[in-house]
Amino acid sequence: MEQFPSHAADTSHRLAQNALAVCRHYLPAGRREGRYWTVGNVAGDPGRSLYVRLFESERGRVGNWVDAATGEHGDLLDLIRLNRGHARLADAINEARQFLLLPRTVSPVVAVDARTQRAAAGSPVAARRLFAASRPVCGTLGALYLRERGITRIHGLAALRFHPRCFYRPAAADIPGIPQAFPALVASVTGNRGVQTGIHRTWLDPSGKSKAAVASPRRALGDILGHAIRFGACNGVLAVGEGLETMLSLREALPAMPLAAATSSSHLAAFSFPRGLVRLYVARDRDAAGDTALAILSDRAHEAGIALMPLTPTFGDFNDDLLQTGRTQLANQLLGQIHPDDRARFSAS
Repeated sequence: MEQFPSHAADTSHRLAQNALAVCRHYLPAGRREGRYWTVGNVAGDPGRSLYVRLFESERGRVGNWVDAATGEHGDLLDLIRLNRGHARLADAINEARQFLLLPRTVSPVVAVDARTQRAAAGSPVAARRLFAASRPVCGTLGALYLRERGITRIHGLAALRFHPRCFYRPAAADIPGIPQAFPALVASVTGNRGVQTGIHRTWLDPSGKSKAAVASPRRALGDILGHAIRFGACNGVLAVGEGLETMLSLREALPAMPLAAATSSSHLAAFSFPRGLVRLYVARDRDAAGDTALAILSDRAHEAGIALMPLTPTFGDFNDDLLQTGRTQLANQLLGQIHPDDRARFSAS
């Protein structure tokens, strides 16, 4: 019984090391697009709804996938289980090990459903408890960190809080003996009806001048896919982007514009459109992951009859722009990219 989780973790890791080969074998109707393999669904039908990450980055692990149409997501072991219709995780592991030319070592007697395992760790209830235990961000180390990033408009942000000693579970890439608690920004993730479904944490260095020196200083907890960190209520128009600091940078320049941070490029592509949305601005990052997310979101918006307008930074992302050009120039840059009807409505004040 104790060996079963290690079999799943080891198999998932080995699949990730062969992500492109896995995609070509189980999803042959798909194709490689930049850093992703895109296909219609977990069954492997033609299309561009489901995408698999082929390269590791701070935004996600290689092998992670999401279907923007259904909200399904997981790792390559989950993908094989769904693709082959295995009811038990043990059967999926044995299928995967056969593909990898490894011995079948998992007994069906100890099979556990992968989705049940994920639900046990990091539930929305745990996320809500941690957010409730955090404090308003103004006057804290979190405010100091944001100021270092050029972000000062933080008063009245109900979605953003601070925890002085937030638990950090060390990752395999962390150095031995690393502390298991750091100060952290804790942001509330909500659905379109305002119900909190999760949180997003950014661990900070105790000096407040940078992120904590850990392998993964940003992590989500709870139900994140399709949801977002929200600043302001959508009233027909909304701007959405990947990161918290990116969207807070837009708020520095255009404080009246309603904003949503999806927390990652994959979650941005799967963002759930609010009811009544007419025009969607996408604050993209200038990288391959940002290009892929924008392409998928554009297709979905077109199908939903929503006008999509990309907002493109001059540098890597809009926080880079804020730091290098300042609030006023960033505001002018954004006003030149948004619809004429929105310029007076969302001008900086």
